[in-house]
Amino acid sequence: MTYCVGLRVSGGLVLLADTQTNAGLDNVSRFTKLFSFEKPGERVMTLLTAGNLSITQGIIARLRHSIQKGAKDPGLRTIMSVESMFEVAELVGAQMRRMQNEHREAITQQGVSADASILLAGQRKGGKHRLFHIYSAGNFIQATDETPYFQLGEHKYGKPILDRMITPDSSIEESLKAVCVSMDSTIRSNLSVGMPLDLAVIEKDALAFRIRRRIEKDDPRFGAISDSWAKALRKGFEELPNLLEP
Repeated sequence: MTYCVGLRVSGGLVLLADTQTNAGLDNVSRFTKLFSFEKPGERVMTLLTAGNLSITQGIIARLRHSIQKGAKDPGLRTIMSVESMFEVAELVGAQMRRMQNEHREAITQQGVSADASILLAGQRKGGKHRLFHIYSAGNFIQATDETPYFQLGEHKYGKPILDRMITPDSSIEESLKAVCVSMDSTIRSNLSVGMPLDLAVIEKDALAFRIRRRIEKDDPRFGAISDSWAKALRKGFEELPNLLEP
């Protein structure tokens, strides 16, 4: 399984994904699920993937191949040439449909799910920073002020902190803390999600990555957030009022 989370707040986009995949308790592997595309000053994008690995890897490979072809053919529509993030979402959705149409029947005949989903986040020069959730059918929805975040995979463990803490006006720093706590809660409660993690931060109108790095298991900052959150929860629990009459 996996856990990916993307936040769209007034100051930009914050995205975090784990790298663990499980095909049984004795078959655990690591695969990147966060993919970056950047032309500084013109556009910056990140795709986070979940679901059938062959489907999502095929989509990323085809998107990259299209970009390479587009370098020789300026008329070709690619995620690095279209005029809006909405059109980027359409292209990613089209590749999702193509992969599903070509491979779903064969995959499901093996007793394996072909379902997949993608978070697309980014900004193009002259446009707004946007976050989309693209489904297996290739259709998609967009994050709004009412729903400023999306999750993929094992979402239930990390959702409460996002619901309580994140608003459209949350700062980038607050958003970073929230996604780390959300991921830490998921890792603690589900063995199918694990380190290392991939983190990306895109500030509004910067048109470049503010942060794009891997968080390893021994990362001191992530560890400090995990420890501090655990202590805060224990302290808060101890301070809850008693329900029994004295």
